[in-house]
Formats: sequence, structure tokens, C-alpha cells
Amino acid sequence: MTERKPPAMPVEDWVERQIRMAQERGDFDDLPGAGKPLPNRPGGTMEWVARKLREENADTAALLPPSLALPKEIAELPARLAKERSETRVRELVADLNARIAKAHREPQVGPPLRVGPVEVADAVEAWRASR
Repeated sequence: MTERKPPAMPVEDWVERQIRMAQERGDFDDLPGAGKPLPNRPGGTMEWVARKLREENADTAALLPPSLALPKEIAELPARLAKERSETRVRELVADLNARIAKAHREPQVGPPLRVGPVEVADAVEAWRASR
């Protein structure tokens, strides 16, 4: 286990010291792949991240800032509501979305500015009825 960083020592100096001490002990000797180039990843780093998220079935919308995730969710709302069987459930989903939009407007903005307002519940219900 490494020692604790002395309070007066800058973090960078402490990390460099830990690395130097590990090198002196030989902790980095005979590592697999030593002296070989890193493998090329097609598409770069972001392609690897996207592939990993797909493999893990991660919700990529959860990674977006609200200013990007909420407009995407609004655009996908009609298709999502069309799958619902009851008007009560449609109203619940729109109310939940509107609560998250209001929360995003109250909180400090992360990413680009949030440019969407709440969804009209009556309009969403009417569109849901028309899709049935």
C-alpha cells in the first residue's frame, strides 16, 4: 500500500515520486506487452466508448447533459406514448418529463443551454388518442 501524500507536497510531485520508487523496485519490469506499441483502435477513443456502452446495454441518454437528453426525449415522446394502453399512464409519463424539464431549468446549466419548455399534457393526450 502506498504511503499517504504529505500535506505540503504537491500532488504531481507525490505521484511522480511513487512512480519513480516503483520503477526502482522493478514493479514495471517484465510487464506483458512491454516495448510494444499500443494497439490501434478503429474510430479512436470515442468509438471504443460507444462500443463498450452498446455491449453493456447502457442508457446513452443518461450520459448526455439535460440540455441534449431532454429535447431527444421530447422528440421520441410520441412513439413512446403510442405504446401505452391507458390515458392515465400517458399523463403520468408527460408529467414526469415535465418535472424533469422544470428541474433542469432550476439547476445550473451543464452543456449547451436548455431550450425546451414543458410539454402540453392535453396536446400529448390528444396526439396519443389520434395514434390509436
